[in-house]
This record gives sequence, structure tokens and C-alpha cells, in this order.
Amino acid sequence: MTDPVAEVVSLLKPSPSISKLVTGGGQWLVERTEIGSPFYCAVVEGRCLMTIAGREPMVLTAGDFVLVPKIFSFTMSSMEPPPRGALAQRLETSPGVFRLGDPEAPAEIKALVGHCAFGSDDKALLVSLLPEVIHVHGEERLMALVRMINEETRADRVAREMVLHRLLEVLFIDALRSAASAKAPPGLLRGMADPLLAPTLRRIHEDPGRSMTVETLAREAAMSRSTFFDRFRREVGVAPMEYATGWRMALAKEFLREDMAMADIAQRVGYGSTSAFSVAFNRHVGMPPGAYSRAVAAAA
Repeated sequence: MTDPVAEVVSLLKPSPSISKLVTGGGQWLVERTEIGSPFYCAVVEGRCLMTIAGREPMVLTAGDFVLVPKIFSFTMSSMEPPPRGALAQRLETSPGVFRLGDPEAPAEIKALVGHCAFGSDDKALLVSLLPEVIHVHGEERLMALVRMINEETRADRVAREMVLHRLLEVLFIDALRSAASAKAPPGLLRGMADPLLAPTLRRIHEDPGRSMTVETLAREAAMSRSTFFDRFRREVGVAPMEYATGWRMALAKEFLREDMAMADIAQRVGYGSTSAFSVAFNRHVGMPPGAYSRAVAAAA
């Protein structure tokens, strides 16, 4: 059976960029204001404050795991942050190991921190289906995965990059599993937690080439058109056909990168002709499929 969450993570193509061990003592603050990369953190010992732009501050304690797939400005600090404008104290004591705050003060926090990148050209659409922030406590599997990523990052082993890519995919899926519930914000996880919508989402992912309308999807879900439309938009965050078209175009981009024949792509993503597919792709992406293929080839 098709698993939409696994497919989204696979298409995102998460790849590691930075993984480090951080300790802190005394008063310290780290501020990320550049719109950078997705971020995750596992608190091994102690506690600290994390404040994401537009959200209330979170107290992170030992056993907490935070994943921020979307790109936000945020700060992490000691429980009593230093005054704003104070000179940041940050020292790399060894490769990938950083000390924050007063180097002479007892360490009050120990955390594994990482940044990653998404290789997908459609990451904006795919990330929009995920929660903005995942914060869970006591999930030892997540802590173990972060430790493995940190160790692998610093090791010079055979197939290191492949292992890191796979570990990151598993980390994302495990984090999403931990956050999956009807209490999640609108998006794919909340849709998959709805017993009436989950089969519809699986069918959209399993067979994107079949003919789909709101009416046929509603009938398959045993709901009236209006009830189905309103429920889908409320739980998933977008209208049913907007979701289906976005997923089809994300797949089409992947197929174009693989140099698949245009007629085959059109059929696989639900268009009766290459011209109909080309018009839809141009409307969604802003350029014809052929131009997109040439741009991908030039970038490679």
C-alpha cells in the first residue's frame, strides 16, 4: 500500500549539511536570523529556551527532540539569556564540538544540533504538507538517530554520504510518525489521521494517473461533494484537486529529471495528451516541460 508520508519525504531528498555537539554554560544565546536550512535538535542533558519567530518560547529539557522542516528565524539560549546586543561567546573546541557562553562555567546544556537541505525542486509544496514545528519528548529512537547522524558525519567511512541520506530520511519519517495525530496542524499528517480521508490520500498517491474529480473522490469516500470538499480542505489545508495537481506536478518534475518520455509522463500523471500535460505544467510551474528539462540539465 502506498504511504504518502514516505513518498513526500523521499521526494524532498533531505541531505545533511551540518551536525554538531553543543554544550553551554553561564549566559548564552544563539540567534539564527538568516533564512537558512531545516533544523533539528536533540537535548541530551540540561535545559534551554528555544524561541521560533511568531511562537511562544519553548523550554527544552533532556529527552526533547525538535524538528523545524520550514525555514524560520529562531533563538536558542540559556534559561536566563544575556542582554540583547551582548557579544556572543562561541568556541569550537574540536571539529564539530562547540562551547557556548562562559567557557569556565559548568556546562548546563548538552545538545546534538543539525541542519540539512532539501534537494527537491518542489520543496515549497512538499514542506507545506508537513507541520511547521515538531516537538516531542522521550522518543529514544529519535535521540538514537540524531546520535548516529552526528557520529557518521565525523567519521570517514565507506558510503558515508549514502548512509547519512538514509539516516536523515528515517529521522524525518520517525519524527512525523511521532507527531501524527488529529491534533496536528492542517496538512498531510492530519489528513492521514482522519479515517475517512486517509484512503483518499493513499489513492491519490498510489495512482496519480487515474481520472479524478472532486465528485469521484467524494463518492469513493462515501461523502457528499460539499462535505468531502470542506473536510479535505479543513484537515489537509488545501482543496482536493489542488492537492492532487500539486502531487502530480511534483512527480512530473521528478520524471523529467529522469529524462522520461513526455508521453509517458503525461499518462502517468493523469493527462490524456502531451499537449494537455504541457499546458498544465506551464500553468503550475511557470515554464513548459521542455524548458524545465533543459534548465535541469544546464544546472547539472
